[in-house]
Amino acid sequence: MMRSVLTGLFAASLALGLAACSKPKTAAQGRAQPILVSVAKIQTRLMASGLSASGQLLAREEAVVTSELSGYRVARVNVEEGAWVRAGQPLVELDDSLLRSQIDLQRANLAQQQVATERAEAEAQRVQGLENSGVLSNEQIAERGLAARQARAALAASEAQLKDSLSREAKMVIRAPVSGRVFERDVRPGDTAAPGTVMFRIIRDGLVEANAQAPEADLSAIHAGDRVRVTPPSGASVEGRVRFVSPRVDPQTKLGFVRVALPVRDDLRPGGYARTDFLQGANTVKAAPETALRFDDDGAFVMAVDASGRVHRVNVKTGQRSGGWVELISGPEAGTRVALAGSAFVLEGDKVRTVEATPR
Repeated sequence: MMRSVLTGLFAASLALGLAACSKPKTAAQGRAQPILVSVAKIQTRLMASGLSASGQLLAREEAVVTSELSGYRVARVNVEEGAWVRAGQPLVELDDSLLRSQIDLQRANLAQQQVATERAEAEAQRVQGLENSGVLSNEQIAERGLAARQARAALAASEAQLKDSLSREAKMVIRAPVSGRVFERDVRPGDTAAPGTVMFRIIRDGLVEANAQAPEADLSAIHAGDRVRVTPPSGASVEGRVRFVSPRVDPQTKLGFVRVALPVRDDLRPGGYARTDFLQGANTVKAAPETALRFDDDGAFVMAVDASGRVHRVNVKTGQRSGGWVELISGPEAGTRVALAGSAFVLEGDKVRTVEATPR
């Protein structure tokens, strides 16, 4: 009897000891961290139902800046690439030290020539009317008249030389021919100016256009003034208008060119490519990024994220697609945040952390 009592007490003590050694789990330790997902908002946007094309961004009009003079050293460059300039603004200054010395010398020569001309003319006037008088021979009288004419010619030549040098002096400062944005600089202090050598290229008024390439069969449906949405590599779409449709088609590719006028923006850079969506018959619709769509046996749906960070399945009915977006005929309201691709493991009711994304 005593042995059984002792055995029971030992078992109870062992159980209490084991319970004391184990640490209870806290609520924080038992709860998983919320998943991080990228989200974007449902938007109302123009959805193109027509043609899409790609093409290069070009300056609508490019102004080339060169020097009209040759042999002068570049003393100073006043602007950099990307700078906005106004017509007449000084861009480059050439070293005019030698030219100034030449102008001073020509002015001195001109002053001397003016004196010589005055003397020759005075001598010619004194002998006027003395022909056949016996005071001077007719040959001497004629020589004085010729000397006066020669002095006047030399004076005119000196004046022309000075005028030419002053004209060169005015061109020692190279100015912007138009207002716009400098998108290429190819001049440095110390360079030697030469006609035909490009120093700058300027986009007049900063106007950049899309030069979209459209199939020959689609050109008849595109007209000047049509609305166009252009999406450059930055992903920020901009709306423009068709300025003109080229009258010719490339014989090799069978593509025609459509020039699209765009507003002035810093992210529109000549030489880059952009996607062009022609908006003939386009409507403003509720749309979601294509990457937000998910599918199962019940059809298409999105995972909406509420204000508390919980996700909820919302079934959708889709329509047309364009530029990475899909029309929602039915589904969440505009402004609703939806999870994008990469959230395949998010389930109904999950708590998530979100980061805003900009779908393209």
